[in-house]
Amino acid sequence: MAERTLRGTRMVSFSMETTDNVVPSDRQITAYVCEDGHRTELPFSVEADIPGTWECRCGKLGKLVDGPEPETKPAKHVRTHWDMLLERRSVPELEELLEERLALLRAKRGEKPRKRSA
Repeated sequence: MAERTLRGTRMVSFSMETTDNVVPSDRQITAYVCEDGHRTELPFSVEADIPGTWECRCGKLGKLVDGPEPETKPAKHVRTHWDMLLERRSVPELEELLEERLALLRAKRGEKPRKRSA
């Protein structure tokens, strides 16, 4: 019986729910401006926590108009391979290891060993 009442309807495209007795929440319009001057206005619920920044359509961050200055996180120092190497060995130790490896390579090539300068 249920099949007959649904025949011919587009259930995928349309909802069978109605908007009767639906009360939308109160909204406020917030504005964000990026460095290039692009202005983005977005509706937020009155009860929502409004973010201090929003990504603009140009890809840059827009700041909330008349809002508090967004918190900036301290930049974390990027440890390079050299920094990690210096945590394990000192520069004189590294120079000594380099000379040893170069001497091995020269010996494989059949070159004469070089004299170390003091």
